[in-house]
Amino acid sequence: MFPVEMRGTKHPVYLWEIESEIEPAALQQVRNIASLEWVYGVRVMPDVHVGKGAVVGSVIAMRHAVAPAAVGVDIGCGVNAVKTSLTASDLSNLHGLRLAIEAAIPVGPNSHDRPVDVKRLGLDQGWARFWSGFSELHGGVQRLESRARVQLGTLGGGNHFIELCVDEAGHVWLTLHSGSRNIGKELADHHILDARALPHNQGLADRDLAVFLEGTPQMDAYRHDLWWAQEYASRSRAVMMALFKERVSRHFQKAHVRYGQEINVHHNYVAEEVIDGETMLVTRKGAIRAGKGDLALIPGSMGAGSYVVRGRGNDASFQSAAHGAGRRLSRHAALRAYTVKDLVAQTAGVESRKDQGIVDEIPAAYKDLRSVMEAQKDLVEPVQHLRTVLCVKG
Repeated sequence: MFPVEMRGTKHPVYLWEIESEIEPAALQQVRNIASLEWVYGVRVMPDVHVGKGAVVGSVIAMRHAVAPAAVGVDIGCGVNAVKTSLTASDLSNLHGLRLAIEAAIPVGPNSHDRPVDVKRLGLDQGWARFWSGFSELHGGVQRLESRARVQLGTLGGGNHFIELCVDEAGHVWLTLHSGSRNIGKELADHHILDARALPHNQGLADRDLAVFLEGTPQMDAYRHDLWWAQEYASRSRAVMMALFKERVSRHFQKAHVRYGQEINVHHNYVAEEVIDGETMLVTRKGAIRAGKGDLALIPGSMGAGSYVVRGRGNDASFQSAAHGAGRRLSRHAALRAYTVKDLVAQTAGVESRKDQGIVDEIPAAYKDLRSVMEAQKDLVEPVQHLRTVLCVKG
């Protein structure tokens, strides 16, 4: 059934969703992206919904150009997952565990009181080199280094989460979802403004699709900052996972809880990849790389759990897949439609906050994850379905 070619676009667009099921504003965004002269092709994933400039759930291959707003403001946002030696029969006092996790990992706008001791966690490799690059970032963020240091290893808000899950065989997994926090947003905002001012971007269908061109100082500066922010996000998730592991081991009083190899993947990022024999810049905004054999995590809502998947390496999608269930309702629409009572009912059996502050994250605000997985069965192979039993939200 999929993909479906979208008609009437300047450059080829293929959809892993029925066109009539996509909101009109999102379809217009796709058309706007495909109208850019530097675009080679666009692929739209089944979790597609409106974003800033580019839709969430898009994969954009460009020749010699990149649009910073198409990457998004949460540069490097992504997920981690790791299987443990615990089983469902070990689980107890999940409320106490949630409080312990929230005490160790700041959520929402909060930060650590001081930078995390990464040497203690065994995560200090390349640390000095990484932070030495801060002075070379955009001048507009130079005042933010101290804040960036204490925000590394913090969750943030929105759809970011920390979860304890159980797979179909009863094994316990740790998962989390977060990005580059305020520093990533600030870098994105500054570069988006810089791109808008460039002469070649005047008269675009959407000013949020302003691009930097290869071989220019602006492109070089953006790519430098982009790579740094992507590394920041990846390191931040690694720190949170290490703190999460500590709290889990301590809570269950098991000195020798074993943890498998971590899955740590971006789903808001840019990479240089070869498409149809040509090196291009590929932007994935709310999409994962699904190369043959690649392991990744595709989360749903608070109530739907997640899927561990293995990529099939489908070239038709630029070797990509959806990053999650995708929103069905905007945050404002969800707040108008649902109450705390609805949230309690829809997250029954999940240890989590159940208050007004996260009603916009109610499961009904998201698309059905199983339907998303069915639509992309030619892109990824499910390895495990993870059922959420504990969820920390900002």
